[in-house]
Amino acid sequence: MFFTGDPSTRKRVDLGGRSSKERDRQKLLDDMRLERNRRLWLKQQNSAALRIQKCFRGRKAVELERAKVREQFFPTYGKHCQNVDRLCFGPNSDFLRQLLFFFNPKNAGDFSVLVETCRLLLKFTQNSGDVLSLFAGSDYAANHALIEYRVKRFVLSCIQAVYHARNQLKDQMFMASEQSGASTVILLDAVTILIDPKLPWICKVVGFMQRSTFALLREVVLTVKASMKTKVSTGQVSPLERVFVLLVCHISEKSCTCPSIDLRWSFSSQILTIPLLWRLFPYLKEVFGTPARSQYYIHQMALCVHNHENILPEDTSAEFPAYACLLGNILETAAVTLSQPDCLFDMAIDFAAVTTFLFETLPPIDSASNKSTENLNVDDDEMDVGDESAGASLNKDLENQISTAIDTRFLLQLTNVLFGGISLLNSSFKEAPDDKEVVAVGAACAFLHITFNKLPLEQIVTILAYRTELVPVLWNFMKRCHDNQSWSSLSAQSAYLTADAPGWLLPLAVFCPVYKHMLMLIDNEEFYEQEKPLSLKDIRSLIVILRQALWQLLWVNPPGPTSTIKSVTNIADQKKNSVDFLLHRVSTVASELLSQLQDWNNRREFAPPSDFHADASNEYFISQAVIENTRAHEILKQAPFLVPFTSRVKIFTAQLAAARHRDGTNTVFTRNRFRIRRDHTLEDAFNQLSTLSEDDLRGLIRVTFVNEFGVEEAGIDGGGIFKDFMENITRAAFDVQYGLFKETADHLLYPNPGSGLVHEQHLQYFHFLGTVLAKAMFEGILVDIPFATFFLSKLKQKHNYLNDLPSLDPELYRHLIFLKVHYKGDISELELYFVIVNNEYGEQTEEELLPGGKNLRVTNDNVITFIHLIANHRLNFQIRQQSSHFLRGFQQLIQKDWIAMFNEHELQLLISGSLDGLDVDDLRSNTNYAGGYHHEHYVIEMFWEVLKSFSMDNQMKFLKFVTGCSRGPLLGFKYLEPQFCIQRAAGSASEEALDRLPTSATCMNLLKLPPYRSKEQMSKKLLYAINADAGFDLS
Repeated sequence: MFFTGDPSTRKRVDLGGRSSKERDRQKLLDDMRLERNRRLWLKQQNSAALRIQKCFRGRKAVELERAKVREQFFPTYGKHCQNVDRLCFGPNSDFLRQLLFFFNPKNAGDFSVLVETCRLLLKFTQNSGDVLSLFAGSDYAANHALIEYRVKRFVLSCIQAVYHARNQLKDQMFMASEQSGASTVILLDAVTILIDPKLPWICKVVGFMQRSTFALLREVVLTVKASMKTKVSTGQVSPLERVFVLLVCHISEKSCTCPSIDLRWSFSSQILTIPLLWRLFPYLKEVFGTPARSQYYIHQMALCVHNHENILPEDTSAEFPAYACLLGNILETAAVTLSQPDCLFDMAIDFAAVTTFLFETLPPIDSASNKSTENLNVDDDEMDVGDESAGASLNKDLENQISTAIDTRFLLQLTNVLFGGISLLNSSFKEAPDDKEVVAVGAACAFLHITFNKLPLEQIVTILAYRTELVPVLWNFMKRCHDNQSWSSLSAQSAYLTADAPGWLLPLAVFCPVYKHMLMLIDNEEFYEQEKPLSLKDIRSLIVILRQALWQLLWVNPPGPTSTIKSVTNIADQKKNSVDFLLHRVSTVASELLSQLQDWNNRREFAPPSDFHADASNEYFISQAVIENTRAHEILKQAPFLVPFTSRVKIFTAQLAAARHRDGTNTVFTRNRFRIRRDHTLEDAFNQLSTLSEDDLRGLIRVTFVNEFGVEEAGIDGGGIFKDFMENITRAAFDVQYGLFKETADHLLYPNPGSGLVHEQHLQYFHFLGTVLAKAMFEGILVDIPFATFFLSKLKQKHNYLNDLPSLDPELYRHLIFLKVHYKGDISELELYFVIVNNEYGEQTEEELLPGGKNLRVTNDNVITFIHLIANHRLNFQIRQQSSHFLRGFQQLIQKDWIAMFNEHELQLLISGSLDGLDVDDLRSNTNYAGGYHHEHYVIEMFWEVLKSFSMDNQMKFLKFVTGCSRGPLLGFKYLEPQFCIQRAAGSASEEALDRLPTSATCMNLLKLPPYRSKEQMSKKLLYAINADAGFDLS
């Protein structure tokens, strides 16, 4: 019709190959379909309009009819029901029929009439004592349908009236029945009369009420609660509380035949989610706490958890989420419920499942969660799985309700019910756990694992460790599962684990922190002699289980990063995220426990050190361990004891070598040269070394010694003189006569608490000595300084506990253990107070262990606290300043991560080397020869025989003579750099040449040995040389 801009007259061709007739036919079909849909939509629209109009006209007609009936009602019965008598409630009267037909709770007149009707109901019932005959007359059976209908409507009308008047009459809600003039009291009293459990219509009425009553009463309670600051207790049960009690009791009865309703409108969903419910209704709390009641409702909630149904109402506020309110209300009644003798095992299982589910959604309470004085915590980047409110905080009263409910009584009762049949099993029981045990352990461990991560940990693990049988019961279970290879049964039956998750995850997540807490507080006698709570044989088995689990978690199948998703809608994903978090948690707590067991093994060996080592740590593992962000590197950080000590030393050596290379210590230029007087070694070293920066400390330091005559000693420092310098410093500074350090009874060194009385600059000297020790380790120089274990703990920034005290003061430890275990009298009679007396160099000072300690007497109740405070004072507090300054100097050169992979015993070996003496055969197999000597030369054969005949002391002096250090390399002489070499010292075997002494070049680890003719001559010359103490003048 219009010009399109295309001048061609070519025929249009459909590239689809269809003719124009086909196109026209398809277009016609599409148009017809659209027209048909349009007609259908118009038809539906008209039908809907008709239905709406019909409904509106019907409602309008009903309203008109209600108004008509209302107009007839008042003249007949009076505005205040003054014309109503007893017969008006009977089945043949129109009174209730008309009232229930026109009643509108929003109408003030209707409300007044209903109140007056309830007042009359209460009056007639009180007079006759029979509500059944009041409504049914003499024949209930003949009219039961009509009567049940009227009672249901009457009760519902009363509830609706209270609901609609809740804002105006909120002050009346908690009045007692004696205050009968209050409208709400009258209405609710009438309801209590009509739902008496003895009445024949009770199931019909309560079943009808459930559909809306709990939701209406929830709003009533929340409105009243919001308007009141505190609940004024009258000591009497209010009608509202009595209504709840009657409903709760009837619904939970086994004989109840009430129809099932949607659980979203149930008592559990609508009422138990009211914040701090039991403050308002203490009597209802008692009723709900009985096992028969709790079991019904908790089982109802457990079914919802298993079916993944969300039945909770909307939160009342961000501070009061529904799930947290439900959890708090359940927990508050749990201790009473679980303590009843008729509390069932199945009920405890359901309880654990429900509370575990609710706890998972709970944000951590009081930032103390996952942290304790023992630093038992997971990494900061490990988020709580499924935590939808991690950024929100709960109301403090609600937090307190939840946290205080998990008390001693509750944990005792829960474990008693769940483990009642298990704890009787003895350790010789060999069969795999049965299904009941598996379910009990799975439920208890899931609940406790979640609780550990949500509530302050220390209080809970203390109760579980000392007031329950959790540790022996769980160990018995784990041992049998391990021996019978039946871990998979726990994965299959636990709702918390996925089917492919290791079954040992849940038991270890609970067992490890509790047993670790016990090990921190028990003493050596309990652990080694009494073998409490586990025998040493069982502990060796536990070490194997922990080692295998850790290696599986950290190397074979390491868990991925924990999920940071705060809302997981898919149930399978949520369970997987929970398991991922559990994997991280177990890897942390298991490594902490195994590390602690290794500490106990170092104090007194009860298991071979190899029991702690994984089998698969090979050269590939070592090569990976020095690379950051690899699995091997993460294992070294988290569980270094899995790797053999020699492998870790190789890694440590490689780290030091890389650091020296990075800092350019291999350069031929030396920036720092020290001139040290032999008779003032320590003072000169302190003055010169203290001025160096960290970069200078990492660089080369060359030393020239000046003898007592002021003459510089011969020799060029190629490293050997510096070694001698380091040994001289440490020998002088760590000598107890110098006053900076003291000795234990075992001649182990620790900082002198009274060092400030001896040296004015004592803290600066401790900083200097920390630097000296670090420099020695940095350069690979071994120094003969035996440190006390509790002081080495400070280099690892660890806290010392009571079981470390024997290494410092065994006598004090014995006295404290006697006080703790063996003293049977009244400790308060000993006149001990929370003070400690320090005696340093004859000067006595008194320090309080607690604020006001001089007035706080030690009693049987607080003696454990007193004992641990004494140990803390002696092991940590007294030497805190000295240790702190020593650590600062030490960390100038040695990073914390480098020594974190060694325990205190191993750290001592890194510092001083092996105490086994000189391995002559190892030295011989790693020796080079020069100047004409070879391994079969008669002088060489003679030399090795002479060296073997030396005493251990002389062998160590020889080693110092040729290498500058009296200790050999920790991994053997294969790692001595450069390798030991014996060079012929004289070109001929003349008498003059043979009269010379052996000499050495310690910087090259070189011995210049003349070709002596006899063993006696060689022995005499060697002994003279190594004992001459002539410095480097012999060179």
